[in-house]
Amino acid sequence: MKLKKIYDAERFNNIREIIDNAVKLYPNNIAFKIKNKEGKNISYTDITYTDLKRKINEFGTGLVALGYKGKRVAVIGKNSFPWVLTYCTVLSGLGVLVPLDKGLPEAEIELSLSRSKAEVIVFDKEYEEVINRIVKNGKTELKECICMSETNLEGFKTLDSVIEIGKKELDNGNKEYINSEIDNEKMTAIIFTSGTTSMAKAVMLSQKNIASNIYNLNCVEYIDPSDINMAFLPLHHTFGSTGLLLFMSRGATNVFCDGLRHIQDNMKEYHVSCFVCVPLLIESIYKKVMHQIEKQGKMSKFEKGMKISKFLLKFKIDIRKKIFKEVHESLGGNLRFVVSGASAIDKKVAEGFNDLGFLTVQGYGLTETSPVLIAENVDNIRYGSIGLPLPEVDIKIDNPNEEGIGEIVAKGPNVMLGYYEDEKSTNEVLQDGWFRTGDLAYIDKDGYIFVTGRKKNVIVLKNGKNIYPEELEQLISNLPYVAENMVFGMPKEDDLVVSAKIVYNPIYVKQKYGDISEEELKDIIWKDIKQINNGLTNYKHIKHLVITDEPMIKTTTAKVKRFEEMKRINSSDK
Repeated sequence: MKLKKIYDAERFNNIREIIDNAVKLYPNNIAFKIKNKEGKNISYTDITYTDLKRKINEFGTGLVALGYKGKRVAVIGKNSFPWVLTYCTVLSGLGVLVPLDKGLPEAEIELSLSRSKAEVIVFDKEYEEVINRIVKNGKTELKECICMSETNLEGFKTLDSVIEIGKKELDNGNKEYINSEIDNEKMTAIIFTSGTTSMAKAVMLSQKNIASNIYNLNCVEYIDPSDINMAFLPLHHTFGSTGLLLFMSRGATNVFCDGLRHIQDNMKEYHVSCFVCVPLLIESIYKKVMHQIEKQGKMSKFEKGMKISKFLLKFKIDIRKKIFKEVHESLGGNLRFVVSGASAIDKKVAEGFNDLGFLTVQGYGLTETSPVLIAENVDNIRYGSIGLPLPEVDIKIDNPNEEGIGEIVAKGPNVMLGYYEDEKSTNEVLQDGWFRTGDLAYIDKDGYIFVTGRKKNVIVLKNGKNIYPEELEQLISNLPYVAENMVFGMPKEDDLVVSAKIVYNPIYVKQKYGDISEEELKDIIWKDIKQINNGLTNYKHIKHLVITDEPMIKTTTAKVKRFEEMKRINSSDK
């Protein structure tokens, strides 16, 4: 069973077609609303889809005039319009894009530039000294460094100066960039994976890979031209950039947040209606909402309202926005659609968000699949599952065990070309056109897919029993004081002890329990863990506990770096 196409969608062959179609259908729609801060003064700049296309042509023509047609262009920095402009320009006919994680240390930035053979880098001003040192080291092929804003460094250009070159070239009739041919099957992006346990792999994606994913998503998810999307997932990650392209393909407006602490304020400021995010964010917002309801003594009223709402929904009477008006207003008043991905969301939170009147769906995929393979939509939600395959994606469970759990393997037009200059790793995951995801799952009788965990994370006990950490992590995350957690196997003699590391929320703990010591808190947590254990078979019982208020080491998409966390735990135990 697959997701059915329920919306009319334009089929695109490349990113230029996606942008051109948006310009054709929504020329005057605001593509990006940019906030400008000068001291305490705040103003906004609106960039229409027509403006966006003009700027792409100017920047692209400028880069061609400088001799970079067909070259590799890296980009690094926080989510911003210049970042998006670089992305769209390079993928609209210039060459190959190399998006870099803004959280990388200098040595890894240099290594990524060297491995990708990038000749141009467009960067946020905060990286100018880093880029300057890298250029002086001479270990990369960089020939042009372009700052997104002003720079005083000798030999560096600015984005605006390249755009000015492009404007003059266009005035003189230079149409080399505008008329450039795009090979939809060739590599158009080199994207480095998170690389949490080994050197990051460099994923090669084509225009066809990315554009096909946009088409499939448009067939099953509804985006309205009046929607306002907050783009706060890191754009160097395919989940962030493909998600942004999805909204752009429908003529929606896109805004940037001022940081995680400001999300709710920004949602009110821009009247945000949609966003794509990681589960940690939704879970954090949901816990905050529920804590406020409890703190105000309105829990019984809330629960009564929920019962009435659910009853009326059986008769297709929807009063959720009215009955939970305060919650909606606290999130800006316009929020209607939330997409969660990158890891599994707590099913209690997903159900809770939907019950409040926010359509909340999960998506599943990887950088290697551009990224979405499987998703939920308005017609297909089953809590705890990741949904059904996209219309043009084939999924099967390879080598299932007696419980039906096996590795997810996938085939579709969005599956990568391979890993750049790494034939061995490519052959390990791409076999007869099928991509091996490394994730374990089972399929229920209706075709819904349930992920049980990463193949490499499974805890295998001496007695042969398999424990999927993610299953226990979901249960632990329901505890109100838990900010994040990780379940792992702690080596002991010749076996493993099922263990949990819990990062608690110190603000919640202080409000709930007052000034208690960490040992006293650990006793409270142990009581809750024993309650969880009571609902589990014996071999799954958590028997070792580590607690802290220090956040775990994570990737920029909020995935815990388990290998590094294990090193940290082992070193602290010595």
